[in-house]
Amino acid sequence: MPTLVMTAVGLWGLDRGGMWRDEAVSHQVARRTVPQIWHLLHEVDAVHGLYYLLLHAVLAVHPGEVALRLPSVGAAALTAGLVAALGTRLLRPRAGLWAGLLYALSPMAGHYAQEGRSYALVAAGATGATLLFVRAVRGGSWWPYGALLGLTCWLHEFAVLLLLAHAVSLALARAGARVWRGWGCAAAAAGLALLPMVWVSRGQSAQVAWLRTPTAETAERLLRAFLGPTQEVFWVCLALAVAGLAGLVGRRGELTCAGVALPVAVVPPVVLMLASQASPLYVDRYVLYALSGAPLLVAAGAERVAGAAARLRTAAHRLPALLARLRSGGGAPGALPEGRRPGEAVLTGRPLPSSPRAALAGVLLVCLSALHQFPVLRADRDPGRRADDLGAVSRAAARRLAPGESVVFVPAVLRNAALTYPGAFRGVRDVALVEGAAESGTLYGREADAAELRRRLARLDRVWVVADRRVLGGRSAPRGPVERAKVTVLWQQFTRREEAVRRGVTVRLYVRPVSGRTGPPAAPPRPGRR
Repeated sequence: MPTLVMTAVGLWGLDRGGMWRDEAVSHQVARRTVPQIWHLLHEVDAVHGLYYLLLHAVLAVHPGEVALRLPSVGAAALTAGLVAALGTRLLRPRAGLWAGLLYALSPMAGHYAQEGRSYALVAAGATGATLLFVRAVRGGSWWPYGALLGLTCWLHEFAVLLLLAHAVSLALARAGARVWRGWGCAAAAAGLALLPMVWVSRGQSAQVAWLRTPTAETAERLLRAFLGPTQEVFWVCLALAVAGLAGLVGRRGELTCAGVALPVAVVPPVVLMLASQASPLYVDRYVLYALSGAPLLVAAGAERVAGAAARLRTAAHRLPALLARLRSGGGAPGALPEGRRPGEAVLTGRPLPSSPRAALAGVLLVCLSALHQFPVLRADRDPGRRADDLGAVSRAAARRLAPGESVVFVPAVLRNAALTYPGAFRGVRDVALVEGAAESGTLYGREADAAELRRRLARLDRVWVVADRRVLGGRSAPRGPVERAKVTVLWQQFTRREEAVRRGVTVRLYVRPVSGRTGPPAAPPRPGRR
């Protein structure tokens, strides 16, 4: 059931009619040849290399936006099923059902299920590795665990933090030397397999230079994303998660649900946030795989509450009969086992048989939480919820740019729109481009230097500009001499005419004045404080 629900949530509104910038990179890179992808990975995005190769095979069948996102939908559905399997193995089937449904109806899981990036696949691999970890601790083989975790780390290297979470689980379980030895060998194998990726990606660290140091607000935002963005759902899930912590430590050598779920949910985000205080590396999506721990912890709390309620109900039903037997002298055969105090048999913490009614009640409560979060899930299907919408930008350009026109992208990353939607820019001359993206082994192509760009623009009387409005408006400083040259020439030598704005990206026509300078200032405005 969780797998089916997650599939339905993932397919709901999957075709948004446009890709945002990261999805567009996935799309245009995966459509290159394998040698071209390999060439690119030596320059940038090595951390996503395996994902691009997998996506290359998918888009070879049908290179569309829906096909781009289908692997994420399938991975999210698999993750929901794996969360349910973990809850079943660590607690009981009804708790697994609750945990799996909570995951499937989480807005955070639904968001990345519809994202053409690797994060949903990483979450599936990490959750599968956790299930294999539990099986190995209970006597299974360690090599499937190490192999799957190593493969998952090649989808995104920060998945290696899951090893620390599993180490904490072993410590809470007070595992024996044999278990530690098996886990250590598997962890070492996964770490060694990741070393080439680490070596290459260190040289590409400039790609994450835009990240900021996480704060307490970052941690609170992640907590709310894990437990529920609406107030009612958040506080109920938080209370149940705290109740689930009562079973954090079990018998020696035994993994508990809380002992597995809490480290998975907490250790990777906390370690990455702490490391980011020195060198910012944290983004919520990098630790999406930690989300699987939250519904397990909530389900553990719900199971504990349901068990306590069932024991109290059973005690209340039996209490009159026990009192009657005690008043009659307690001689009835089988009234109380010898040596057992009155009421002990019905008030102990032993798990009672699972009740279908309790399981159904839990499902109904999960559905109620989904009803509270439905506006969030529905709003997330709007392209406006993403950072930008290159599909809308390309449609605006197609209506305005005619074959033979000239275009400049400010900054160069907005060339992503033309690479992803080439039909909208067919026959249009890219003024700054020297070498195409695929041929140059870059994401956006190589541009002319500042002097050559000035010479090219000097020969034009009109040019279309696809630009970040903040850069053209002086609210954000252009980076690098080429970008500064673009903005300076446009402000000094051209005057703007018509424009269309799509989510912070403008498609604007600039025309050279017939005589003299009219309107625009002599120099571009300086970026102000934001």
